[in-house]
Amino acid sequence: MTTRDTMELREADIRAHYLAATEMLMGVDHTPRIGTARFSVIAPEASPGVAAMGRRFRSTTPGLVTRSMAAPTGVRLLDRIAEKDDDDPLTSPIQATVAQTLRRALSIALAVGQEYARQTPLIELKKANLEARLPTDRKPEFTELLAAEALAVLYTFANATAFLLAPHASEVGVDIGPVQEVLTDNAPLALHGAIWELDQAIGAHAADDASLVATILAYAEALMAAVALRATDAPRVGGFTGASWRVEADKLTIAGFKPALAARGTILTMTFKKPNEVVGNHIAKYQSLRLAKMLMAYDFDRKLNPFAEMGGFIFTFMGDGAPGTGKTTLIQMMAGLLNDYSKNAGYPFRYQNFSIDQIDSYQGKSGQNAKAFITNILDPAVIGFGTIDDIDQIAGKRGDKQSSAGQQEVTAVFMEAFAGANTVVRGNCTFGMFSNFPENVDDALRQRAGARFLVDGPQTREDYIDILALLMGKNHDIPVGAHDLFAAQEMKRAVAASFEGHARPQEAGLLEVWDRVGRDLGRLDTIAKLGTYLKAIQAADPRFTGRAIKNITDAVKVRAMDFELPDVWMEQPEVFLFKGYDEKLAMIKGMTQKITVDMVVQEINRYADSEFRYADKSDEVAIANMVRDFGRQEAAKRRYLEGKG
Repeated sequence: MTTRDTMELREADIRAHYLAATEMLMGVDHTPRIGTARFSVIAPEASPGVAAMGRRFRSTTPGLVTRSMAAPTGVRLLDRIAEKDDDDPLTSPIQATVAQTLRRALSIALAVGQEYARQTPLIELKKANLEARLPTDRKPEFTELLAAEALAVLYTFANATAFLLAPHASEVGVDIGPVQEVLTDNAPLALHGAIWELDQAIGAHAADDASLVATILAYAEALMAAVALRATDAPRVGGFTGASWRVEADKLTIAGFKPALAARGTILTMTFKKPNEVVGNHIAKYQSLRLAKMLMAYDFDRKLNPFAEMGGFIFTFMGDGAPGTGKTTLIQMMAGLLNDYSKNAGYPFRYQNFSIDQIDSYQGKSGQNAKAFITNILDPAVIGFGTIDDIDQIAGKRGDKQSSAGQQEVTAVFMEAFAGANTVVRGNCTFGMFSNFPENVDDALRQRAGARFLVDGPQTREDYIDILALLMGKNHDIPVGAHDLFAAQEMKRAVAASFEGHARPQEAGLLEVWDRVGRDLGRLDTIAKLGTYLKAIQAADPRFTGRAIKNITDAVKVRAMDFELPDVWMEQPEVFLFKGYDEKLAMIKGMTQKITVDMVVQEINRYADSEFRYADKSDEVAIANMVRDFGRQEAAKRRYLEGKG
């Protein structure tokens, strides 16, 4: 792995290009070579009888001879931006910010292009070309260097735009499709093409300030992707990829063809729930509380979470239960906790739900939506929480003829993201899959859920009294009666009782395996006996594979860290959150406990119970579907014969 020295991109060098950048935004002449025009340009206004006057940018790059183009098209990007306000004569704050951002990004790009030319033979070749003394044998080199400079300038422009504009983004999203006008003759022409295509995108997709920002961000990201792809086999780009520049005023680092995205969180508008508003669901609530605090231990400098290093971090989990048992409430509780913790620490927090609305009939679009969702949550510069509610409707089972192509695409993306060859668990984010019918989820995708949160809702008499009292509110004088309100929801006692309930299996199929192994081996108190039990489970259900064993051992490691980070660590960030990584790791290690046989047995039964429960329901659903199909076939045959008679 090569290292690079970061150089300062001086503010004076950037500001030296402000005039040229401003003139580009005011007006350039460009005839598209690749892209197709969708909107006409904005003609300059003029008084009757007075010829229209517009400022047009002309290259002042020494030694660069630009070719003339027939029928040039005038592009006035500042006017295009200003028209997105329902004819308001005043420029809105967002429009002004966009204009300033684009000028700044263009200036940074031109300054980087200048630095590239200085570090390569390009600056001398430009001088020789200007003086008409460029040797013939060096013309191919000159052409390649100009193309490399164009790629560097284009990428830097898009990169800086995305970085500087990111804090002003809203939840509005825009799909502009791939960019086309990527020209590499020289840097000024490349920027002219980019400004022309950005003008077209704004005209097509921007209707107000929010969509204006979303359109420019979408264009910048698409341009970065297109330029990076073009650069993979482009010669002489080493002068750009081998160096990096720091723009201190913007905290921006330009490091080759890699995006320098600014971390931005999500402004949540959901209704948050407090832990005491979740009745029942003791283990699921307890694990959600702990996971929220685990995420906050993430170290932004090291880009790693101590819990992830120790093996006790939940990267993916499955929450399943009957309708009305509290899955949505758990999501609201966990998102609320993370939102409050992050706000207190000053960390960017990003929450996103992947819903059925993002399954598209257009081929490949569903997969793109799923990849964008994964990328947003995985961003190492934020604390991320991604949910997939009703995943049985969103991700299709492989081989299921009733699943759409879009659902199959989503399944493939999620499987690769959650446990693929390139999956890296940093510990800054977690993904929760929720379903009323987990048996309808693809087996391999379901097994990628490292933890299982059984969302079974209120169970006991005390639970039902508590939830009734909670939902009734305070606008009544009805006495509670002989009941200690919310005592049954006391976390430690309820969780301990829930875990003890898994000392024996609960599903009939697994209980049969348990009894048979118990008769042969007695108490499961050695690794050999536990392994024998696991093999017996696999013999009863072939879907119980090595991935299941990994999920169980991960859950056991989580149990070894069966402690809740003190609330003061979240409330006073300097006590823990703002410590260095090694100090955080030491503080956490000091609270861990030894793994016990009881922990292992309980986690085996808890996980295996869920798999047997899913398998039994899945088989019943399959049988019921086959019976229904046979019935339809018989009815159709009977009706057919009656029609012929």
